[in-house]
Amino acid sequence: MTTFKSEVKISGKGIHSGAPVNMVIKPSDKYGIFFLRTDIKGSDLIPATYNNVGETKMRNTTIGDINGAHVQTIEHIMAALFVYGVGSAVIEIDGPEIPILDGSAKEFCDIFETIGVNPNNNLRKIFVRKTVVVRQSEIIKALPLFVRMEIFFMNLISGRKNNGFVKLSPDSRGLFVDATLQYPEKIIGKQSARFLFDGTDDSRKDFIDNFANSRTFGKISEWQHLKLHGMARGADETNVIALNEAFDGTINELNNPDEFVMHKIIDCLGDMFTSGGFIYANMESYKGSHALNNLVLKKLFSNNNNYEIID
Repeated sequence: MTTFKSEVKISGKGIHSGAPVNMVIKPSDKYGIFFLRTDIKGSDLIPATYNNVGETKMRNTTIGDINGAHVQTIEHIMAALFVYGVGSAVIEIDGPEIPILDGSAKEFCDIFETIGVNPNNNLRKIFVRKTVVVRQSEIIKALPLFVRMEIFFMNLISGRKNNGFVKLSPDSRGLFVDATLQYPEKIIGKQSARFLFDGTDDSRKDFIDNFANSRTFGKISEWQHLKLHGMARGADETNVIALNEAFDGTINELNNPDEFVMHKIIDCLGDMFTSGGFIYANMESYKGSHALNNLVLKKLFSNNNNYEIID
């Protein structure tokens, strides 16, 4: 199994709870990425798989039982595990959130580079055989009426449109992500980025050098609202690109002018790794989200004709 050469401890705080959290990543002989809540007595292993995603509405990917043992914000560490080809690991954690660290995948990559992996290139290969697409309108239709009305009026005020989608189509090269963001804020506007991960050292280096340090982002005006609802209590200028609409800029400096959409590349890679393997596909993400990423995987695996798995 492709796993770590030794265990590693990582500590930090959760971006939503703001609480300190400690985790230990351990090598494993069992295929798959699993989390274990050490602060919950008798907790079972939590598989990091698309069909075990409990929630995506808190602007992250959460696995497990929302009312019990679960782990939030797994997407950044999952992206790092994916590009390092780690198919087997148990991550013990004493809280409900992965440490946010600097808000990107860079520190996870640095740690993995230091401890090293036993490379056997044995990630399960999942080839997309038929195109599948999911749209934001599908997610909105499934929401309660009062939530849909709230979204409608918010969009009237902001000028946003619910026309996002994620599409997976056949591509034998590897996982090619073509992501586009479109925001009314001028500091973001419309941004596009592309990245091909084919499992080679060169594509891993490309990710580490050009994408991994792209941080999550959020509006200062939304922080108070989010904190009142139990979110973003650990967010600050060290781990989030803080958008200040007052002067249409950011409080902290950008690592790259296209850092916003480059962070979406990280999210896409991490979410696609919840497939349980290396998805070979062309992934087109337009105004994508964790919810759309999860839904497209559910749609992909809903029909055996859509994919082929090679162990």
